[in-house]
Amino acid sequence: MSSADPTAPTDSRPDDRTRWRAFAVCVAVAALTILDLSKVNVGLPSIEQSLGATSSSLQLIVAGYALAFGLALVPAGRLGDLKSRRALFIVGLVVFTGSSLLCAIAPTIQVLIVTRILQGFAAGTQMPQVIGLVQQLFRGPERGRAFGLFGAMIGISTALGPTIGGGLIAIGGEESGWRLLFWMNVPLGIAALVFAVKLLPAGAQGRAKDRELDIVGILLLGAAIITLMLPFVLTTGAGDSQTRWFWLVGFAVFVAAFVWWERRYKAHGKSPVVHFELFRLSSYRNGLSIVAVYFAALPASFLMVTLYLQEGLGLAPLFAGMVSIPFAATSAVGSYIGGRIVDRVGRALVVAGLGFVVIGFVLLMLAATLTPPELTPWAMAGAFLVGGLGGGFVVSPNQTLTLAEVPIEQSGVAGSMQQLGQRVGTAIGTAVATSIFYGIVRGETAGASGASRLDAYHDAFRSGTTFTVSLMALALVLAVSDLVVRRRAAKRSEPAAA
Repeated sequence: MSSADPTAPTDSRPDDRTRWRAFAVCVAVAALTILDLSKVNVGLPSIEQSLGATSSSLQLIVAGYALAFGLALVPAGRLGDLKSRRALFIVGLVVFTGSSLLCAIAPTIQVLIVTRILQGFAAGTQMPQVIGLVQQLFRGPERGRAFGLFGAMIGISTALGPTIGGGLIAIGGEESGWRLLFWMNVPLGIAALVFAVKLLPAGAQGRAKDRELDIVGILLLGAAIITLMLPFVLTTGAGDSQTRWFWLVGFAVFVAAFVWWERRYKAHGKSPVVHFELFRLSSYRNGLSIVAVYFAALPASFLMVTLYLQEGLGLAPLFAGMVSIPFAATSAVGSYIGGRIVDRVGRALVVAGLGFVVIGFVLLMLAATLTPPELTPWAMAGAFLVGGLGGGFVVSPNQTLTLAEVPIEQSGVAGSMQQLGQRVGTAIGTAVATSIFYGIVRGETAGASGASRLDAYHDAFRSGTTFTVSLMALALVLAVSDLVVRRRAAKRSEPAAA
Protein backbone atom coordinates (compact mmCIF):
# COMPACT_ATOMS: atom_id res chain seq x y z
CA MET A 1 0.00 0.00 0.00
CA SER A 2 1.41 3.41 -0.93
CA SER A 3 1.79 6.13 1.67
CA ALA A 4 -0.51 9.13 1.60
CA ASP A 5 0.58 12.09 -0.47
CA PRO A 6 1.13 15.05 1.85
CA THR A 7 0.15 17.40 -0.92
CA ALA A 8 -3.08 15.62 -1.74
CA PRO A 9 -6.24 17.71 -1.61
CA THR A 10 -8.44 17.55 1.45
CA ASP A 11 -11.52 18.74 -0.43
CA SER A 12 -12.90 18.81 -3.95
CA ARG A 13 -11.34 21.17 -6.45
CA PRO A 14 -13.06 23.31 -9.10
CA ASP A 15 -13.35 22.05 -12.67
CA ASP A 16 -10.54 22.61 -15.17
CA ARG A 17 -12.01 25.75 -16.74
CA THR A 18 -12.60 27.44 -13.39
CA ARG A 19 -9.15 26.49 -12.10
CA TRP A 20 -7.28 27.90 -15.09
CA ARG A 21 -9.34 31.09 -15.03
CA ALA A 22 -8.54 31.53 -11.34
CA PHE A 23 -4.89 30.84 -12.14
CA ALA A 24 -4.94 33.56 -14.81
CA VAL A 25 -6.12 36.09 -12.21
CA CYS A 26 -3.37 35.03 -9.79
CA VAL A 27 -0.63 35.24 -12.42
CA ALA A 28 -1.83 38.63 -13.69
CA VAL A 29 -1.72 40.14 -10.21
CA ALA A 30 1.68 38.58 -9.44
CA ALA A 31 3.04 40.01 -12.70
CA LEU A 32 1.66 43.46 -11.81
CA THR A 33 3.37 43.22 -8.42
CA ILE A 34 6.75 42.17 -9.81
CA LEU A 35 6.49 44.76 -12.57
CA ASP A 36 6.27 47.43 -9.90
CA LEU A 37 9.62 46.32 -8.51
CA SER A 38 11.50 47.03 -11.73
CA LYS A 39 9.64 49.78 -13.57
CA VAL A 40 9.78 52.35 -10.75
CA ASN A 41 13.60 52.32 -10.74
CA VAL A 42 13.54 53.95 -14.17
CA GLY A 43 11.34 56.75 -12.83
CA LEU A 44 13.66 57.84 -10.01
CA PRO A 45 15.29 60.70 -11.97
CA SER A 46 11.83 61.96 -12.91
CA ILE A 47 10.70 61.80 -9.27
CA GLU A 48 13.84 63.67 -8.21
CA GLN A 49 13.14 66.44 -10.69
CA SER A 50 9.41 66.67 -9.96
CA LEU A 51 9.41 66.55 -6.15
CA GLY A 52 12.92 67.77 -5.37
CA ALA A 53 13.83 64.45 -3.76
CA THR A 54 17.21 63.78 -2.18
CA SER A 55 19.22 60.64 -2.86
CA SER A 56 18.17 59.31 0.55
CA SER A 57 14.50 59.84 -0.30
CA LEU A 58 14.90 58.05 -3.61
CA GLN A 59 16.58 55.16 -1.81
CA LEU A 60 13.64 54.93 0.58
CA ILE A 61 11.22 54.67 -2.33
CA VAL A 62 13.03 51.57 -3.56
CA ALA A 63 14.15 50.15 -0.22
CA GLY A 64 10.89 50.85 1.59
CA TYR A 65 8.92 48.83 -0.95
CA ALA A 66 11.36 45.91 -0.79
CA LEU A 67 11.48 45.92 3.01
CA ALA A 68 7.70 46.09 3.43
CA PHE A 69 7.27 43.38 0.79
CA GLY A 70 9.60 41.02 2.67
CA LEU A 71 8.08 41.88 6.05
CA ALA A 72 4.54 40.98 4.98
CA LEU A 73 5.30 37.68 3.26
CA VAL A 74 5.39 35.11 6.06
CA PRO A 75 2.56 36.53 8.25
CA ALA A 76 0.36 36.88 5.18
CA GLY A 77 1.20 33.35 4.05
CA ARG A 78 0.35 31.99 7.49
CA LEU A 79 -2.95 33.90 7.63
CA GLY A 80 -3.86 32.65 4.17
CA ASP A 81 -3.16 29.06 5.22
CA LEU A 82 -5.25 29.40 8.38
CA LYS A 83 -8.13 31.58 7.20
CA SER A 84 -8.71 32.14 3.50
CA ARG A 85 -6.22 32.70 0.69
CA ARG A 86 -8.97 34.27 -1.38
CA ALA A 87 -9.77 36.83 1.33
CA LEU A 88 -6.09 37.75 1.85
CA PHE A 89 -5.57 37.99 -1.91
CA ILE A 90 -8.51 40.39 -2.29
CA VAL A 91 -7.46 42.51 0.69
CA GLY A 92 -3.92 42.78 -0.67
CA LEU A 93 -5.20 43.67 -4.14
CA VAL A 94 -7.52 46.39 -2.81
CA VAL A 95 -4.73 47.96 -0.74
CA PHE A 96 -2.24 47.67 -3.61
CA THR A 97 -4.60 49.42 -6.01
CA GLY A 98 -5.51 52.12 -3.50
CA SER A 99 -1.91 52.79 -2.52
CA SER A 100 -0.95 52.97 -6.21
CA LEU A 101 -3.54 55.72 -6.62
CA LEU A 102 -2.13 57.56 -3.61
CA CYS A 103 1.40 57.24 -5.05
CA ALA A 104 0.21 58.66 -8.38
CA ILE A 105 -1.25 61.81 -6.78
CA ALA A 106 1.38 62.24 -4.04
CA PRO A 107 2.04 66.00 -3.60
CA THR A 108 5.34 65.60 -1.73
CA ILE A 109 8.19 63.13 -1.53
CA GLN A 110 7.25 62.29 2.08
CA VAL A 111 3.74 61.24 1.04
CA LEU A 112 5.16 59.18 -1.82
CA ILE A 113 7.53 57.31 0.51
CA VAL A 114 4.72 56.42 2.96
CA THR A 115 2.32 55.27 0.22
CA ARG A 116 5.09 53.33 -1.51
CA ILE A 117 5.78 51.43 1.73
CA LEU A 118 2.04 50.70 2.01
CA GLN A 119 2.14 49.41 -1.55
CA GLY A 120 4.99 47.07 -0.59
CA PHE A 121 2.98 45.62 2.33
CA ALA A 122 0.06 45.01 -0.02
CA ALA A 123 2.28 43.28 -2.59
CA GLY A 124 3.79 41.09 0.13
CA THR A 125 0.28 40.15 1.26
CA GLN A 126 -0.77 39.04 -2.22
CA MET A 127 2.22 36.99 -3.32
CA PRO A 128 2.00 34.10 -0.78
CA GLN A 129 -1.66 33.64 -1.68
CA VAL A 130 -0.72 33.24 -5.35
CA ILE A 131 1.76 30.45 -4.53
CA GLY A 132 -0.67 28.81 -2.10
CA LEU A 133 -3.54 28.92 -4.59
CA VAL A 134 -1.43 27.33 -7.33
CA GLN A 135 -0.51 24.54 -4.90
CA GLN A 136 -4.18 24.20 -3.94
CA LEU A 137 -5.60 24.19 -7.46
CA PHE A 138 -3.16 21.90 -9.30
CA ARG A 139 -1.52 18.50 -8.79
CA GLY A 140 1.26 16.51 -10.42
CA PRO A 141 2.36 17.42 -13.96
CA GLU A 142 -0.45 19.98 -14.17
CA ARG A 143 1.13 21.88 -11.28
CA GLY A 144 4.44 21.91 -13.15
CA ARG A 145 2.75 23.43 -16.20
CA ALA A 146 1.05 26.03 -14.00
CA PHE A 147 4.32 27.04 -12.37
CA GLY A 148 5.90 27.10 -15.84
CA LEU A 149 3.36 29.66 -17.03
CA PHE A 150 3.72 31.51 -13.75
CA GLY A 151 7.49 31.69 -14.17
CA ALA A 152 7.10 32.85 -17.78
CA MET A 153 4.93 35.77 -16.72
CA ILE A 154 7.23 36.71 -13.85
CA GLY A 155 10.25 36.60 -16.16
CA ILE A 156 8.51 38.78 -18.70
CA SER A 157 7.46 41.26 -16.01
CA THR A 158 10.93 41.49 -14.52
CA ALA A 159 12.66 42.02 -17.85
CA LEU A 160 10.06 44.35 -19.41
CA GLY A 161 9.69 46.55 -16.33
CA PRO A 162 12.41 49.03 -17.36
CA THR A 163 11.09 49.20 -20.93
CA ILE A 164 7.52 49.87 -19.82
CA GLY A 165 8.72 52.40 -17.26
CA GLY A 166 10.84 54.20 -19.85
CA GLY A 167 7.93 54.28 -22.30
CA LEU A 168 5.52 55.75 -19.74
CA ILE A 169 8.04 58.44 -18.79
CA ALA A 170 8.51 59.28 -22.47
CA ILE A 171 4.74 59.69 -22.80
CA GLY A 172 4.25 61.70 -19.60
CA GLY A 173 7.43 63.77 -19.83
CA GLU A 174 10.43 64.06 -17.54
CA GLU A 175 8.58 66.22 -15.03
CA SER A 176 5.46 64.12 -14.37
CA GLY A 177 5.96 60.91 -16.33
CA TRP A 178 6.71 59.00 -13.13
CA ARG A 179 3.07 59.38 -12.03
CA LEU A 180 1.98 57.20 -14.96
CA LEU A 181 4.02 54.34 -13.46
CA PHE A 182 1.51 54.26 -10.59
CA TRP A 183 -1.61 55.29 -12.52
CA MET A 184 -1.07 52.19 -14.67
CA ASN A 185 -1.81 49.96 -11.66
CA VAL A 186 -5.21 51.49 -10.90
CA PRO A 187 -7.38 50.30 -13.83
CA LEU A 188 -5.50 47.00 -14.00
CA GLY A 189 -5.98 46.46 -10.27
CA ILE A 190 -9.71 47.21 -10.45
CA ALA A 191 -10.18 44.80 -13.37
CA ALA A 192 -8.23 42.08 -11.51
CA LEU A 193 -10.35 42.67 -8.41
CA VAL A 194 -13.57 42.03 -10.31
CA PHE A 195 -12.26 38.73 -11.66
CA ALA A 196 -10.74 37.71 -8.31
CA VAL A 197 -14.07 38.11 -6.49
CA LYS A 198 -15.78 36.05 -9.16
CA LEU A 199 -13.26 33.28 -9.82
CA LEU A 200 -11.01 32.55 -6.84
CA PRO A 201 -12.00 29.56 -4.67
CA ALA A 202 -13.42 30.47 -1.26
CA GLY A 203 -12.88 28.76 2.08
CA ALA A 204 -10.08 28.09 4.55
CA GLN A 205 -7.32 25.54 4.12
CA GLY A 206 -6.15 24.96 7.69
CA ARG A 207 -7.31 22.10 9.86
CA ALA A 208 -9.64 22.80 12.77
CA LYS A 209 -6.89 22.26 15.35
CA ASP A 210 -4.50 24.47 13.39
CA ARG A 211 -6.31 27.81 13.58
CA GLU A 212 -4.44 29.78 16.24
CA LEU A 213 -2.24 32.66 15.14
CA ASP A 214 1.16 32.98 16.81
CA ILE A 215 1.33 36.76 17.32
CA VAL A 216 4.60 36.71 19.31
CA GLY A 217 6.25 34.54 16.67
CA ILE A 218 5.10 36.89 13.91
CA LEU A 219 6.51 39.93 15.75
CA LEU A 220 9.85 38.24 16.41
CA LEU A 221 10.14 37.08 12.80
CA GLY A 222 9.24 40.57 11.58
CA ALA A 223 11.95 42.10 13.77
CA ALA A 224 14.48 39.56 12.43
CA ILE A 225 13.55 40.39 8.81
CA ILE A 226 13.84 44.14 9.40
CA THR A 227 17.21 43.92 11.13
CA LEU A 228 18.55 41.62 8.40
CA MET A 229 17.36 43.60 5.38
CA LEU A 230 17.74 47.16 6.68
CA PRO A 231 21.53 47.52 6.42
CA PHE A 232 21.43 46.17 2.87
CA VAL A 233 18.47 48.14 1.55
CA LEU A 234 20.07 51.33 2.93
CA THR A 235 23.30 50.65 1.05
CA THR A 236 23.67 53.09 -1.86
CA GLY A 237 27.40 52.83 -2.53
CA ALA A 238 27.84 56.55 -1.88
CA GLY A 239 29.34 57.28 1.53
CA ASP A 240 27.03 55.07 3.59
CA SER A 241 27.47 55.03 7.36
CA GLN A 242 29.17 51.87 8.55
CA THR A 243 27.10 51.87 11.74
CA ARG A 244 24.19 50.39 9.77
CA TRP A 245 25.86 46.97 10.04
CA PHE A 246 25.14 46.90 13.78
CA TRP A 247 21.56 46.01 12.81
CA LEU A 248 22.87 42.52 12.06
CA VAL A 249 23.55 42.03 15.78
CA GLY A 250 19.85 42.59 16.35
CA PHE A 251 19.12 40.08 13.61
CA ALA A 252 21.09 37.37 15.42
CA VAL A 253 19.27 38.13 18.68
CA PHE A 254 15.81 38.10 17.13
CA VAL A 255 16.45 34.88 15.18
CA ALA A 256 17.56 33.12 18.36
CA ALA A 257 14.49 34.43 20.20
CA PHE A 258 12.22 33.37 17.31
CA VAL A 259 13.57 29.80 17.22
CA TRP A 260 13.29 29.49 21.01
CA TRP A 261 9.73 30.83 21.04
CA GLU A 262 8.55 28.67 18.13
CA ARG A 263 9.83 25.49 19.74
CA ARG A 264 8.26 26.43 23.08
CA TYR A 265 5.01 27.35 21.37
CA LYS A 266 4.84 24.01 19.57
CA ALA A 267 5.76 22.10 22.76
CA HIS A 268 2.53 23.45 24.26
CA GLY A 269 0.55 21.82 21.45
CA LYS A 270 0.04 24.99 19.41
CA SER A 271 0.77 25.74 15.77
CA PRO A 272 3.82 28.01 15.17
CA VAL A 273 4.31 30.53 12.37
CA VAL A 274 6.90 28.36 10.64
CA HIS A 275 6.88 24.58 10.93
CA PHE A 276 10.57 23.71 11.17
CA GLU A 277 9.71 20.24 9.90
CA LEU A 278 9.61 21.80 6.45
CA PHE A 279 13.36 22.28 6.57
CA ARG A 280 13.85 18.56 7.13
CA LEU A 281 12.64 18.08 3.55
CA SER A 282 15.83 18.21 1.50
CA SER A 283 13.84 19.21 -1.60
CA TYR A 284 12.45 22.25 0.21
CA ARG A 285 15.67 23.20 2.02
CA ASN A 286 17.87 22.91 -1.07
CA GLY A 287 15.35 24.70 -3.28
CA LEU A 288 15.26 27.66 -0.89
CA SER A 289 19.05 27.91 -0.90
CA ILE A 290 19.24 27.83 -4.69
CA VAL A 291 16.61 30.51 -5.22
CA ALA A 292 18.04 32.83 -2.53
CA VAL A 293 21.52 32.75 -4.09
CA TYR A 294 20.13 33.05 -7.62
CA PHE A 295 18.07 36.12 -6.74
CA ALA A 296 21.07 37.68 -5.02
CA ALA A 297 22.62 37.69 -8.51
CA LEU A 298 19.88 38.27 -11.08
CA PRO A 299 18.20 41.57 -10.03
CA ALA A 300 21.62 43.04 -9.20
CA SER A 301 22.77 42.16 -12.72
CA PHE A 302 19.75 43.86 -14.27
CA LEU A 303 20.33 46.96 -12.14
CA MET A 304 23.97 47.20 -13.27
CA VAL A 305 22.93 46.78 -16.90
CA THR A 306 20.51 49.71 -16.52
CA LEU A 307 23.14 51.87 -14.79
CA TYR A 308 25.80 51.02 -17.36
CA LEU A 309 23.61 51.68 -20.38
CA GLN A 310 22.12 54.93 -19.08
CA GLU A 311 25.07 56.45 -17.23
CA GLY A 312 27.98 54.88 -19.08
CA LEU A 313 26.68 54.84 -22.66
CA GLY A 314 24.10 57.62 -22.30
CA LEU A 315 21.09 55.64 -23.58
CA ALA A 316 17.59 56.95 -22.87
CA PRO A 317 15.60 54.91 -20.28
CA LEU A 318 13.30 53.46 -22.94
CA PHE A 319 16.15 52.17 -25.11
CA ALA A 320 18.17 50.96 -22.11
CA GLY A 321 15.15 48.93 -21.02
CA MET A 322 14.68 47.42 -24.48
CA VAL A 323 18.07 45.70 -24.28
CA SER A 324 16.61 43.20 -21.80
CA ILE A 325 13.63 42.25 -24.02
CA PRO A 326 15.44 39.16 -25.42
CA PHE A 327 15.87 37.88 -21.86
CA ALA A 328 12.12 38.25 -21.32
CA ALA A 329 11.29 36.42 -24.55
CA THR A 330 13.57 33.42 -24.09
CA SER A 331 12.84 33.26 -20.35
CA ALA A 332 9.13 32.98 -21.11
CA VAL A 333 9.77 30.18 -23.60
CA GLY A 334 12.11 28.39 -21.20
CA SER A 335 9.65 28.66 -18.31
CA TYR A 336 6.82 27.24 -20.39
CA ILE A 337 8.91 24.33 -21.64
CA GLY A 338 10.45 23.76 -18.22
CA GLY A 339 7.05 23.58 -16.55
CA ARG A 340 5.98 20.82 -18.92
CA ILE A 341 9.07 18.63 -18.56
CA VAL A 342 10.20 19.25 -14.96
CA ASP A 343 8.38 16.16 -13.66
CA ARG A 344 10.35 13.98 -16.10
CA VAL A 345 13.75 15.71 -15.97
CA GLY A 346 13.76 16.89 -12.35
CA ARG A 347 16.65 18.82 -10.80
CA ALA A 348 18.84 18.21 -13.87
CA LEU A 349 16.71 20.79 -15.68
CA VAL A 350 17.63 23.46 -13.11
CA VAL A 351 21.30 22.47 -13.36
CA ALA A 352 21.21 22.90 -17.15
CA GLY A 353 19.37 26.22 -16.78
CA LEU A 354 21.93 27.61 -14.36
CA GLY A 355 24.71 26.54 -16.72
CA PHE A 356 23.10 28.57 -19.51
CA VAL A 357 22.66 31.53 -17.14
CA VAL A 358 26.33 31.54 -16.20
CA ILE A 359 27.36 31.35 -19.86
CA GLY A 360 24.86 34.06 -20.84
CA PHE A 361 26.03 36.56 -18.22
CA VAL A 362 29.70 35.92 -18.96
CA LEU A 363 28.87 36.74 -22.59
CA LEU A 364 26.99 39.82 -21.35
CA MET A 365 30.09 41.05 -19.51
CA LEU A 366 32.26 40.50 -22.58
CA ALA A 367 29.73 42.23 -24.82
CA ALA A 368 29.57 45.26 -22.52
CA THR A 369 33.30 45.72 -22.14
CA LEU A 370 34.89 44.55 -25.42
CA THR A 371 32.57 45.81 -28.18
CA PRO A 372 32.45 49.31 -29.74
CA PRO A 373 29.90 51.56 -27.95
CA GLU A 374 27.62 51.77 -30.97
CA LEU A 375 27.35 47.96 -31.07
CA THR A 376 27.34 47.29 -27.32
CA PRO A 377 23.54 47.37 -26.75
CA TRP A 378 23.00 44.93 -29.62
CA ALA A 379 25.72 42.58 -28.41
CA MET A 380 24.31 42.67 -24.86
CA ALA A 381 20.85 41.89 -26.19
CA GLY A 382 22.29 38.84 -27.96
CA ALA A 383 23.88 37.63 -24.72
CA PHE A 384 20.53 38.06 -22.98
CA LEU A 385 19.03 35.52 -25.39
CA VAL A 386 21.25 32.81 -23.88
CA GLY A 387 20.83 33.94 -20.29
CA GLY A 388 17.06 34.22 -20.61
CA LEU A 389 16.66 30.68 -21.90
CA GLY A 390 18.60 29.40 -18.91
CA GLY A 391 16.64 31.61 -16.52
CA GLY A 392 13.41 30.07 -17.75
CA PHE A 393 14.72 26.64 -16.77
CA VAL A 394 15.58 27.83 -13.26
CA VAL A 395 12.81 29.75 -11.49
CA SER A 396 9.57 27.89 -12.20
CA PRO A 397 11.07 24.35 -12.28
CA ASN A 398 12.87 25.09 -9.01
CA GLN A 399 9.61 26.32 -7.51
CA THR A 400 7.84 23.12 -8.54
CA LEU A 401 10.60 20.93 -7.11
CA THR A 402 10.88 22.97 -3.90
CA LEU A 403 7.18 22.76 -3.03
CA ALA A 404 6.56 19.23 -4.34
CA GLU A 405 6.54 17.57 -0.89
CA VAL A 406 5.01 20.43 1.10
CA PRO A 407 1.55 19.71 2.59
CA ILE A 408 -1.24 21.82 1.11
CA GLU A 409 -2.19 23.34 4.49
CA GLN A 410 1.35 24.75 4.78
CA SER A 411 1.86 25.78 1.15
CA GLY A 412 1.14 29.47 1.74
CA VAL A 413 3.79 29.95 4.40
CA ALA A 414 6.18 27.61 2.54
CA GLY A 415 5.79 29.69 -0.61
CA SER A 416 6.20 32.90 1.36
CA MET A 417 9.48 31.64 2.82
CA GLN A 418 10.64 31.03 -0.72
CA GLN A 419 9.62 34.56 -1.72
CA LEU A 420 11.32 35.91 1.42
CA GLY A 421 14.52 34.17 0.37
CA GLN A 422 14.24 35.94 -2.98
CA ARG A 423 13.72 39.36 -1.36
CA VAL A 424 16.56 38.93 1.14
CA GLY A 425 18.86 37.62 -1.60
CA THR A 426 17.93 40.57 -3.81
CA ALA A 427 18.63 43.08 -1.03
CA ILE A 428 22.04 41.60 -0.23
CA GLY A 429 23.14 41.07 -3.82
CA THR A 430 22.00 44.50 -4.98
CA ALA A 431 23.72 46.22 -2.05
CA VAL A 432 27.06 44.52 -2.71
CA ALA A 433 26.91 44.89 -6.50
CA THR A 434 25.91 48.58 -6.26
CA SER A 435 28.75 49.28 -3.84
CA ILE A 436 31.25 47.61 -6.18
CA PHE A 437 29.89 49.40 -9.24
CA TYR A 438 29.69 52.92 -7.81
CA GLY A 439 32.91 52.53 -5.82
CA ILE A 440 34.87 51.92 -9.02
CA VAL A 441 33.00 54.61 -10.96
CA ARG A 442 33.68 57.26 -8.29
CA GLY A 443 37.30 56.24 -7.96
CA GLU A 444 38.08 56.29 -11.69
CA THR A 445 35.92 59.13 -13.04
CA ALA A 446 37.23 61.92 -10.79
CA GLY A 447 38.38 64.47 -13.36
CA ALA A 448 38.04 61.96 -16.21
CA SER A 449 36.14 62.50 -19.46
CA GLY A 450 35.48 60.82 -22.79
CA ALA A 451 37.20 57.48 -23.29
CA SER A 452 38.63 57.43 -19.75
CA ARG A 453 35.13 57.85 -18.32
CA LEU A 454 33.84 54.95 -20.41
CA ASP A 455 36.79 52.82 -19.30
CA ALA A 456 35.72 53.45 -15.70
CA TYR A 457 32.24 52.15 -16.45
CA HIS A 458 33.78 49.15 -18.22
CA ASP A 459 35.79 48.33 -15.11
CA ALA A 460 32.79 48.87 -12.83
CA PHE A 461 30.52 46.64 -14.90
CA ARG A 462 33.21 43.96 -15.24
CA SER A 463 33.84 43.83 -11.48
CA GLY A 464 30.17 43.96 -10.51
CA THR A 465 29.24 41.26 -13.01
CA THR A 466 32.11 39.07 -11.84
CA PHE A 467 30.51 39.17 -8.40
CA THR A 468 27.02 38.28 -9.66
CA VAL A 469 28.30 35.53 -11.98
CA SER A 470 30.12 34.05 -8.98
CA LEU A 471 26.78 33.88 -7.17
CA MET A 472 25.17 32.22 -10.19
CA ALA A 473 27.99 29.66 -10.17
CA LEU A 474 27.36 29.05 -6.46
CA ALA A 475 23.67 28.42 -7.22
CA LEU A 476 24.82 25.94 -9.88
CA VAL A 477 26.98 24.11 -7.32
CA LEU A 478 24.02 23.92 -4.92
CA ALA A 479 21.79 22.55 -7.68
CA VAL A 480 24.36 19.89 -8.63
CA SER A 481 24.63 18.89 -4.96
CA ASP A 482 20.86 18.52 -4.72
CA LEU A 483 20.82 16.49 -7.93
CA VAL A 484 23.40 14.09 -6.44
CA VAL A 485 21.36 13.75 -3.24
CA ARG A 486 18.18 13.02 -5.20
CA ARG A 487 19.84 10.38 -7.38
CA ARG A 488 21.37 8.62 -4.37
CA ALA A 489 17.99 8.61 -2.64
CA ALA A 490 16.39 7.17 -5.78
CA LYS A 491 18.98 4.38 -5.93
CA ARG A 492 18.39 3.53 -2.26
CA SER A 493 14.64 3.32 -2.84
CA GLU A 494 14.90 0.99 -5.85
CA PRO A 495 15.52 -2.23 -3.86
CA ALA A 496 12.67 -1.38 -1.48
CA ALA A 497 10.32 -0.76 -4.39
CA ALA A 498 11.35 -4.06 -6.00
